[in-house]
Amino acid sequence: MSEDEKVKGPASYFPSIEKKYGFPVGHWFDLLKDQKDLKHMDMVAWLKNEYKMGHGHANALVAYFRGQEGI
Repeated sequence: MSEDEKVKGPASYFPSIEKKYGFPVGHWFDLLKDQKDLKHMDMVAWLKNEYKMGHGHANALVAYFRGQEGI
């Protein structure tokens, strides 16, 4: 993969999230759908508290999810 093709932003965390937590990112997005009335940092805190996810991984998932949902 060349420099121009590298994944950037929140999606760059997805491979490590899938490896560490054992689920595809779609699994996390499905869970976040039920939390989409929360503010960004409240969604991050929810992932951290409920699933013991690290801050960077939780923040990346929430940022990407909210961007895709137009929240």
